[in-house]
Amino acid sequence: MKFSTFLVHIAEALREEKGPELAYLLKPTSDHGKQLVKEFRNPTRQSLAFYEGSMESPWDEIAIQYVLVVNHCAKKRTTEAFKEECTLVSLFLRYFSQNSGWTLPALFSILRDLRDLAFDADLDASARGQEGTVSMEEAARTISKAFSACVTDRQSPYQESRKWGVYYVVGLILKCYFRVKRISLSKNILRAIDANPDIPPLMQYPRSHQVTYRYYLGMLSFLNEDFAKSEQELTLAFYNCYTQANNNQERILTYLIPLRILRGHLPSRDMLDRFPVLDDLFSPFISAMRTGDIRAYDVALETFERRLVDLNLWLALERARELCLRGLFRRVWIASERGTRIPVSLFHSSLQIAGMDVPQEEAECYVANMIYKGFMRGYISHEKQMVVLANTNAFPRLADRPSPYALLY
Repeated sequence: MKFSTFLVHIAEALREEKGPELAYLLKPTSDHGKQLVKEFRNPTRQSLAFYEGSMESPWDEIAIQYVLVVNHCAKKRTTEAFKEECTLVSLFLRYFSQNSGWTLPALFSILRDLRDLAFDADLDASARGQEGTVSMEEAARTISKAFSACVTDRQSPYQESRKWGVYYVVGLILKCYFRVKRISLSKNILRAIDANPDIPPLMQYPRSHQVTYRYYLGMLSFLNEDFAKSEQELTLAFYNCYTQANNNQERILTYLIPLRILRGHLPSRDMLDRFPVLDDLFSPFISAMRTGDIRAYDVALETFERRLVDLNLWLALERARELCLRGLFRRVWIASERGTRIPVSLFHSSLQIAGMDVPQEEAECYVANMIYKGFMRGYISHEKQMVVLANTNAFPRLADRPSPYALLY
């Protein structure tokens, strides 16, 4: 495709308001982009200035920027390609902010390309020993401008409003923030959404937009230790996720499984078989919980510590150790023929056998904590060093506890 033909195709897409076609024309990895690289061997903004005015502004400048982007991409100059793409996006937003939402497919496409180029540019920077987050931070700032252009649409008809791009753009911004570990900045975006009640309800957006947004809401709640809200959002994200999107489902389950474990719902073997990476990570903990093997649980915590810390999961699974302790004490109760009066010394002995060399007073504290948190029903006679358990339902089902997350602290 010649550059003159490229301009004609853009003009046609603009005239007929063909958003998907416009998105394809601005894709840096498309076939016509490779053809333009051959037409312009070493293009510069000065050498392409001849084409300024060949289309209505800013599309003449956007077309020139596109040639510069694809040329840098072809020559693996990722940092330069990213900078030129930033300029292209800024020019596009000048047009986008004055038009209705028919251009949303093109907006989504160029913002995705911007994020991908930022990722590649940061990788190259890291390989050269430079700071590896600069480009992604710049991408987040540029995408935030697109969010503002979407959320401030007041003139367009409801079905053609730029507001229909809000949650997709927010998803991209949050991905950038998580990538550069600037998660606290997410609060500004969420506040902006809450401050605009005229944004259509989330359920009216495409399901993919909903899943991405709910995933990041769940992640933010998880990191803020609002586990109840996190479980709610991640559950909705998982059940609405495309069934063939295994990587996305695995990403959601990485945090949903620990939350469900804390509530006493252990994942089934069928589910773990579908996700071998999660099976490898969580199976040692689940097996230790089922058998009350505290030593095996502690070994798993130590073995996977680096991985769990990187995933921000270590604290959640360290807290879930109480479920393993409850399993151990339940085995003591079963070994005592499910009696209602069990000496504290038996629980103390079980802890020692499990590898916890603690005095009997500490063992008594562990039992008291189990009773307080609803893992056991009964009381302790300190004077007689006896644990008196309820006649029925001495160890209630973990899933039946009324407020499991509130008792974690």
